[in-house]
Amino acid sequence: MGVADLGLPVDVPSTALFTDQYELTMLRGSLKAGTAGRRSVFEVFTRRLPNGRRYGVVAGTGRVLDAVENFRFDEGVLRFLRERKIVDEQTLEWLAGYRFSGDIWGYPEGEVYFPGSPVMRVEGTFAECVVLETVILSILNHDSAVAAAASRMSAAAGERPLIEMGARRTHELAAVAAARAAYVGGFASTSDLAAGFRYNIPTVGTSAHAFTLLHDSERDAFRAQVDTLGRGTTLLVDTYDVAEAVRTAVEIAGPELGAVRIDSGDLLLVAHRVRQQLDELGATQTKIIVTSDLDEYAIASLAAAPVDAYGVGTQLVTGSGHPTCSMVYKLVARAESADPQAPLVPVAKKSTGGKTSIGGRKWAARRLDEDGVAEAEVVGTGPVPDELAGRQLLVELVKGGEVVAREPLDAARDRHATARANLPLSATQLSRGEPVIPTEYAVGSSGS
Repeated sequence: MGVADLGLPVDVPSTALFTDQYELTMLRGSLKAGTAGRRSVFEVFTRRLPNGRRYGVVAGTGRVLDAVENFRFDEGVLRFLRERKIVDEQTLEWLAGYRFSGDIWGYPEGEVYFPGSPVMRVEGTFAECVVLETVILSILNHDSAVAAAASRMSAAAGERPLIEMGARRTHELAAVAAARAAYVGGFASTSDLAAGFRYNIPTVGTSAHAFTLLHDSERDAFRAQVDTLGRGTTLLVDTYDVAEAVRTAVEIAGPELGAVRIDSGDLLLVAHRVRQQLDELGATQTKIIVTSDLDEYAIASLAAAPVDAYGVGTQLVTGSGHPTCSMVYKLVARAESADPQAPLVPVAKKSTGGKTSIGGRKWAARRLDEDGVAEAEVVGTGPVPDELAGRQLLVELVKGGEVVAREPLDAARDRHATARANLPLSATQLSRGEPVIPTEYAVGSSGS
């Protein structure tokens, strides 16, 4: 997989400038001080879930692996850094040969997480790890926010499929990543062709109001669409009068009409009326798709409506009110010296204001109750208790700079469905609440 898999234009050769300047100035300072080569451990975690959320969803892992592979300082990038005098020649020389050679562990994509969960752990020299901070956080914060919203929406939708259709509501590159994250979170398809092309997500789409307005009559528009796409197409029926449009749609397509789409009005009321009308006209198998600024609450409110599928845009790609997960990337352990064999010592920020962290390289495991339902997220340092050894959550993603955990996107999607199903039932409640399981800390010696 290459740069195109990141949702980047194909002429972008590198992800190296998807970073903040201070990553490179820290690199410069550590090279000058002789500390750049110290073995270090960085961890990605969030101190709290977005207000009212019961769980988070890990998404973007595959894109992180692509980004690490493509984090290269080519001549154009080095020339930019030199001309701007962002770093000195010693640093430029180091960057010219940059290849991440460390190890990355993390929660597998689609897994759920909680406050304090070490979602990703990056190990290597300080220099090679610190420059990856921004790009890793950028991907995980965005994709995990969208996946969490998608998960809540798919839980509310039950067995009814969801269509991602938010490309026009966000940046064109973010739209591709959002479609991917939505698929991990439970959506069935996307309207975005770039997402379909890059990630093999099923794509759907028929027509908008503009197609109806283009024609001299709604009948002419429906006829043109059916002649083009077949009787199984989806006809948009709320451009003018819904009841008249449904009647016309069935007259033209017959009872084989695939679906009608409703994009405005009181969706609950209109869906019931349309279902009754379709049945009376003999189109008993014609499905009803609803769109129009849906979120998980609107979807839940339509649970009793005769709706067969939902199309979601704005609220999905913006995380349904929480467009970031507030994940951070913190140094939690570093070697006592630049000697590769030097032992690691825990380090942690101790400032006030709720931004403290726990030092030491961490493991994580999910403790289950006697029924196999999750009851706690256990995060610790030092030896893993025997009873949790088989429940560890972190898996090896990169070893010695080489990606070792490529997997199909469907694997992440299936993993999420399983992980969510193993949470307490209250996890999918839409009412505001605390994380569905607590995070417990078992802090011992961090080891080396």
